[in-house]
Amino acid sequence: MSQDEALMVRKLLIVDDSKVSRMRIRAFFTSHCPQWTIQEAAAGDEALVMAAKDQPDFVTMDVNMPGMSGFETAQLMLMRSPKIRVVILTANIQEGSRQAAASLRLHFVAKPATEASLQQALDYLLAPL
Repeated sequence: MSQDEALMVRKLLIVDDSKVSRMRIRAFFTSHCPQWTIQEAAAGDEALVMAAKDQPDFVTMDVNMPGMSGFETAQLMLMRSPKIRVVILTANIQEGSRQAAASLRLHFVAKPATEASLQQALDYLLAPL
């Protein structure tokens, strides 16, 4: 990632029911992309409301959450705002989850939320379309 990309003002929405995961993801992106506005949602329905209101550029999305799954949330979010780039960031690494992500054209990154996995997510989010 170039210095210019990290300094561009962007909006990131972190969607994860785990507060610890949200804190790790936020710390990584705050460190690597200090100009970004970062918001958090603990559930899919909350994420949809926030995305409609604030129009994030990027979303990191967990799969297993209470209520609506991350796949369902991402699909609805993309129907409303097709330009949002979504990374599925999940510990649910079974082949079925990978296939579901691929069928929705979502980038899949396995948890835990480590420096390496979050760097994969950031590289995808900043890659040219």
